[in-house]
Amino acid sequence: MRRIGLVGGTSPESTLYYYKKYLEISREKFEPYVYPELIIYSINFKEFIHNPNGWEGRKEILIKAAKALERAGAEIIALTANTPHIVFPDVQKAVNVPMVSIIDALIEEMRKRGVKKVLLLGTKTTMTADFYKNALREAGFDVVTPSEDEMNELDRIIKEELMFENFASRDWVVELINRYIEMEGIEGVILGCTELPLIIKPGDVKAEVFDTVEIHMRKLIDVASG
Repeated sequence: MRRIGLVGGTSPESTLYYYKKYLEISREKFEPYVYPELIIYSINFKEFIHNPNGWEGRKEILIKAAKALERAGAEIIALTANTPHIVFPDVQKAVNVPMVSIIDALIEEMRKRGVKKVLLLGTKTTMTADFYKNALREAGFDVVTPSEDEMNELDRIIKEELMFENFASRDWVVELINRYIEMEGIEGVILGCTELPLIIKPGDVKAEVFDTVEIHMRKLIDVASG
């Protein structure tokens, strides 16, 4: 099996969830005690999120981490968050080992489940920037995003609550999803921030729930063991 390298710490809470899914999927897929080798490089999140050079500076942090993972022997690498995929192509170019995109893994899973119209939730950057929505639309999906006020509140919940293990706003997020099921007829909801699966699970709403962490880790393990 190939050794997996994860650029973690974006945020630390979601990196913990990645590791939990790594354990669950390995136990489901392999015989007892078998786990693919895994290396995690956890960045300093404050330096990342408050970088004075914006996405250029954040990109350099991610490239530094990916290169460190490559030097440590990682044979496939992944970014453990959705929003940093805004610079995924540049990070991939900077290393000599393949990287697995969370967006590509998501599109593959959405096709398997046969949904067409989906609600995209995540940080405000993920919900408003072209990198995520365009990839989904080019793949043939009808993508709905919340209103401006709803985006602002969801972004606040992610950054001020979920990243600190505060799940007080779970009901607000469930109600948001249910409104779009009723108003827009969405068939699925993309948990396009890796903190959102901490509060929303399949069965919580009457639509397909796409846990991007689980989808991404399952793809990584498939690639590592393929």
